[in-house]
Amino acid sequence: MGKRKKATKPPPKAKDPTLEKTFDCPFCGQEQSVDSFINRKKGIGRVACRSCKATHAMSVNTLTEAVDIFADWIDSCVEANQEKQDV
Repeated sequence: MGKRKKATKPPPKAKDPTLEKTFDCPFCGQEQSVDSFINRKKGIGRVACRSCKATHAMSVNTLTEAVDIFADWIDSCVEANQEKQDV
């Protein structure tokens, strides 16, 4: 007689990576002090620093994530710095 075959468990599924919702402030340099808020009903996304109270807001759609709002804030900061250097 043959041996009973052992039932093997399927390998565990890898968790999907999650995007961050808190970031480092580009103005005061405080780590993990910038929080993001998205109001999809109003179509507004906002990031704000808890320590220096710097904020940025932009319009959002269904695909926008917190990282996108923070990246837009950084881009607008870079543009403002370039305009000051050009003048």
